[in-house]
Amino acid sequence: MKIFNFSAGPAMLPEEVMEKAAAEFTNYADSGCGLMELSHRGTEFSDIMQRVEANIRGLMNIGDDYAVCFIQGGASLQFAMVPMNLMLPGGFAEYADTGSWASKAAKEAKLFGDVKIVASSKETNYDRIPVIRHWRPDPKASYLHITSNNTIAGTQYHSFPETEVPLVADMSSDIMSKVIDINSFGLIYAGAQKNLGPSGVALVIIRRDLAERVPEKTPVMLKHKTYIENNSLYNTPPTFGIYMLNLVMEWLKDKGGISAMEEINDAKSEALYELIDSSEFYRSPVDPGSRSRMNVVFRLPSEDLEAKFLSGAKKAGLTGLKGHRSVGGIRASIYNAMPIKGVETLIDFMNEFESANR
Repeated sequence: MKIFNFSAGPAMLPEEVMEKAAAEFTNYADSGCGLMELSHRGTEFSDIMQRVEANIRGLMNIGDDYAVCFIQGGASLQFAMVPMNLMLPGGFAEYADTGSWASKAAKEAKLFGDVKIVASSKETNYDRIPVIRHWRPDPKASYLHITSNNTIAGTQYHSFPETEVPLVADMSSDIMSKVIDINSFGLIYAGAQKNLGPSGVALVIIRRDLAERVPEKTPVMLKHKTYIENNSLYNTPPTFGIYMLNLVMEWLKDKGGISAMEEINDAKSEALYELIDSSEFYRSPVDPGSRSRMNVVFRLPSEDLEAKFLSGAKKAGLTGLKGHRSVGGIRASIYNAMPIKGVETLIDFMNEFESANR
């Protein structure tokens, strides 16, 4: 039976990527060794580093005024590194609170300077993306931080603030799922384990001039500048994670790039939301204008039915559908690697379950 993994992360990887990695696992590029066994200073890994950066730059149309870095610690480390590196002396930063991860990022930033919450949907259980003062942040702020997609609440920004200050975005769960203008951002960071590859590495894209803000006494491993100046090789990087990330980039190129993937993602999410909206059995708790195309959350008439739904789905080969422990319900994470066939299979099961339990 084919298994479709709807987990929010670590999430499924493209089947073709997994097969290629399996074939090369013990003998990469005829070296007689697995990639994990080879030196990060050797020619094999140096070639991977060059290709993965070139692939990311090409897919996202990133100019030379931006640096591409690979940093351990996931997005959670960036919650601290961003203010440590970008907070101006005696200054403040603005944050939009749109969910658990946005809230954690703001809490961490308060350790390094004043934080102003300029918009929040907390009072409505994070059911929407709030307006940030009509998208006009304070020009005196060190930066404005947003979380572009909220995996727990199932919300997503469908447009971004226009701002005179650097716009910083945690894009862990929707990076490369749709076309964006990189020049609208000062810094983007993303944990790999949703759309990019396995856990263990974070992708950071930063405008080079912003890296010069960092205070001199910042620890060397917590400076973005360190990764820029050393091509992310100041210390031993997560070599296998970067290798896998590059395989995903090559897979995405073969699929037609980000614009082609955006069309597929739109079709997947629209099909699911259409079913939910046409049903009196399933219910979306998210404001329609803020619905995520990556994490479709919904509820059934009772928690008992939700438990029954999850049990039946697992038997049907549909795994990872349980909502986050803080909110419950059902969550279908349909990142780039989730094929349309997986969503179609889920829809068929939802229709059958509703007919049997309505």
